[in-house]
Amino acid sequence: MNGRYAPSPTGTLHLGNLRTALLAWLFARSAGSRFLMRMEDLDAGRVRPGIAEEQLADLAAVGVDWDGEVSYQSQRLDLFADAIEQLRAAGRVYECFCTRAEIHEAASAAHGPLPEGAYPGTCLRLTEAELASKRASGRPPALRVRAGAERVAFTDRVHGRQEGVVDDFVIRRNDGAPAYNLAVVVDDAAQGVEEVVRGDDLLDSTPRQLFVARLLDLPAPQYAHVPLVLGPDGDRLAKRHGGVTLRDVPAARARAWMAETLGLDLDPETFAPGLLPREPTIWRG
Repeated sequence: MNGRYAPSPTGTLHLGNLRTALLAWLFARSAGSRFLMRMEDLDAGRVRPGIAEEQLADLAAVGVDWDGEVSYQSQRLDLFADAIEQLRAAGRVYECFCTRAEIHEAASAAHGPLPEGAYPGTCLRLTEAELASKRASGRPPALRVRAGAERVAFTDRVHGRQEGVVDDFVIRRNDGAPAYNLAVVVDDAAQGVEEVVRGDDLLDSTPRQLFVARLLDLPAPQYAHVPLVLGPDGDRLAKRHGGVTLRDVPAARARAWMAETLGLDLDPETFAPGLLPREPTIWRG
């Protein structure tokens, strides 16, 4: 099944990022499938010059290659605008003027089926007069999708059956940029991605993405959310743990470490995908 890796060019990839990319690449290549590379560069405020090129060089250094040209989300804005317009025409979006503080306060006071921190639908209940007043204030609105606290279930290759309640999440930010949970769905469908291997910190966002795919009548990929690499303190691996990027560790040593932690019996110099077992250690938890 066609796979992909889609980093955000906001900082240097650490070894955990590279390990996830390697695993996604191995499974695509071992199945004889294409592997795509996409830069998710929509957050203009955080994208740093030269980081995309650095990330691509680091991926190549650990043995990851890809088919075709690298795609950049910032060059595909028309696709996202069309998807948002499709949802708007179907009456599935509404304007949201809430600040983060207001959302936190409203979510803390809300009761019902929504998970902690979910949007409670404040702006969905605005009257026409209130909506006009909000618009006149000059604060640009975000766009949220009407989800109605719908439950969405799926089967993850690592975690098994999962189910989540979908809140009214943002699909276009108040700066006009398409939000991640919309852009990733549109891009995966447009690029023919059939399997997504990514960190399990994104597991909870999957019901939202499946919901968007259904609204847009787009095919959804299969998912495998793999455990994150943790530091000695049990927190997600970060620079404070020391020696976590290819600036600190030779590529050959990094490849050997990744093969060992994934339970793969591979030559660290070649990572021949034909040697990939059907169920590596990380797949079995």
